[in-house]
Amino acid sequence: MLKYYKKSNWRINILEKFAARLNSFKIGSQDYWPGKNKIHTLDLLTRASKAGINSTDLNFPDHFTDITLQELKRSLKKLNIHLNGLAMRYYSEAKFKLGAFTNPDKEIRRKAIDETKEGIDTLSELNGDLLTLWMGQDGFDYSFQANYSYLWDWTINALKEITEYNPNIKIALEYKPNEPRAFSLIPDVSTTLMAIKEVGNKNMGVVLDFAHVLYADEMPAYSANLISRSSEILGVHLNDGYGKWDNGLMVGAVHPLQIVELLVELKKVNYNRAIYFDTFPDHSGLDPVEEARTNIKIFKKLGKVADKLISNSDLKEAISNQNASQALNIVQEYLFK
Repeated sequence: MLKYYKKSNWRINILEKFAARLNSFKIGSQDYWPGKNKIHTLDLLTRASKAGINSTDLNFPDHFTDITLQELKRSLKKLNIHLNGLAMRYYSEAKFKLGAFTNPDKEIRRKAIDETKEGIDTLSELNGDLLTLWMGQDGFDYSFQANYSYLWDWTINALKEITEYNPNIKIALEYKPNEPRAFSLIPDVSTTLMAIKEVGNKNMGVVLDFAHVLYADEMPAYSANLISRSSEILGVHLNDGYGKWDNGLMVGAVHPLQIVELLVELKKVNYNRAIYFDTFPDHSGLDPVEEARTNIKIFKKLGKVADKLISNSDLKEAISNQNASQALNIVQEYLFK
């Protein structure tokens, strides 16, 4: 028998912690900062704050080359921006082109682990607790290019060492089917959960990127449900796309229905971290401030729809009977008012 949550437990509070892809705010820099030769991390944070962004994920080490930790702390406090976490960016360094944790060169694999530990130390000094690993460069492109057992074992051993380095820091895996490698070593939710289980440390979880999930041919709410059964959703990247590529479109541009269902699922697992808008306004020549404001506005609207659907008894009945026609009619009535 299907068990439903009580109405009070099904209420969804519109999350108010919004982060965005910080480098998006470099778009139009010549017009926004006329005469400025170099755009600094503080410039990006300041511009983002004008869009309603009140949380941030900083890339390590990229966003730390022109600002000290004390300067960053003061700036975040002044701008009223919460540090959601750090994200490792191995792909920005040429030495990791053939992989970070899976590089054939043992010394480069060690550098990847050590650099990740530096990120953990930096995060700890900033009183943060979430480090995201997107390992798009860890994979392969050709048959007979790699020893799959070696790649997997190197990755699991690296993740064990990283998670054990500071158990107070949560390590999140962000999966994606491919790009830049033709095949990612950790491409989907099942492989991600298998890796987390094999590592075996409790401070590991998953960052669920909406466009990546579509790209992996998954239903976002179902993936969220699977993650919550054996691990933890540590981050949510919202965007949209056509499922063929990492399009990075604005929230709800293509799949508003699936986003609403995901929001319902997130509330059921008590997700309370930031919503990170991982979108690419540069692809369509959009103003990043206006685009971020649009993402926030649409997200809040979809959140209100989810709030109404959660307590709808007719929808609960339709779901219990797996009556898709009845369920879709109810959802569309709220979604397209």
